[in-house]
Amino acid sequence: MKVEQISIFIENKSGRLAEVTTILGFAGVNIRALSLADTSDFGILRLIVNDREKAITALKGKGFTVSKTEVVAVEVPDQPGGLASILHVLDKDAINVEYMYAFVERCGSNAVIIFRFDETDKAIAALAAKGFNMLSGEHLYGM
Repeated sequence: MKVEQISIFIENKSGRLAEVTTILGFAGVNIRALSLADTSDFGILRLIVNDREKAITALKGKGFTVSKTEVVAVEVPDQPGGLASILHVLDKDAINVEYMYAFVERCGSNAVIIFRFDETDKAIAALAAKGFNMLSGEHLYGM
């Protein structure tokens, strides 16, 4: 199952991250997961939010560059070796992980790892064949 993520390009300077989160807050958009990667000049803020269209409209309205990307949310037991078990399946099928980030569900028994793959459909098939649970966008957005 694929999940839609938004990516925001932001200048790497004080206050820009606060500005993005303030805009989203005023728009009534709730952040479910995030990752921030930066260089000396700019950053890419990747977000899973409860309302992608509202987030995109609000951010573009304030001059931010925003794009959508398909990622996969994989549920894994929150225990030592959980991530390794997923990565071994991907390695066996020569699937490259472009980037990933994780968060712990409210119940505390499972972690959710967000992956961006070079071959998304192949990764979904390989993980499903090994019994890994992939979360739908609706489930993730509503957490």
